[in-house]
Amino acid sequence: MRIVCPFCGERELGEFTYLGDAKPVRPVAGASEDEVFDYVYLRDNVAGETSEHWYHGGGCRAWLKVARNTLTHEISAVEPAAGAGARQAVK
Repeated sequence: MRIVCPFCGERELGEFTYLGDAKPVRPVAGASEDEVFDYVYLRDNVAGETSEHWYHGGGCRAWLKVARNTLTHEISAVEPAAGAGARQAVK
């Protein structure tokens, strides 16, 4: 599998680290224990199209949001991740 980094171009999978599902949203401060538990431990195991966070540690060190089919491993989109924890590429 190869990922096309928006900053570096097409790269081998070994340059990237999978960080998990990109859909969960961190609960607000003061959220209930159940809401925090659900955020930390409960994840859907999607068979098909999913949105994931990947880190390009072997390249520009950018956080990426990757749209990937978990059945075929086909990647349909890659974009810089947005929000908390996202980094811009380091040149």
